[in-house]
Amino acid sequence: MPAFIESRERLINDVKAVLAGTEDLLEAVGTESKEKIEGVRPRLEAAILRARGRVTELEAQVEARARQAARDADAYAHENPWKTAGVAAALGAIIGVLLARR
Repeated sequence: MPAFIESRERLINDVKAVLAGTEDLLEAVGTESKEKIEGVRPRLEAAILRARGRVTELEAQVEARARQAARDADAYAHENPWKTAGVAAALGAIIGVLLARR
């Protein structure tokens, strides 16, 4: 499994843990004692910290992939300037036709 998908899965699990902890905390606020609330809080804080870490990790991976894609596109454009110009012209014409239809 690619690291990107694995990180996304871990983030989803962490967000679910945060939501479950939040639900427990809300339930405890309404019906339980201060001790019960204080017992839920550290678990919820830990889940939030894990989720933040995963978001930061996922963000770094997405940024790295975007930078690599930009480098690859730049390299391709330099290696195939006429193809790139042709594709850009075709896309421009298609967008122009679509906008003119409005």
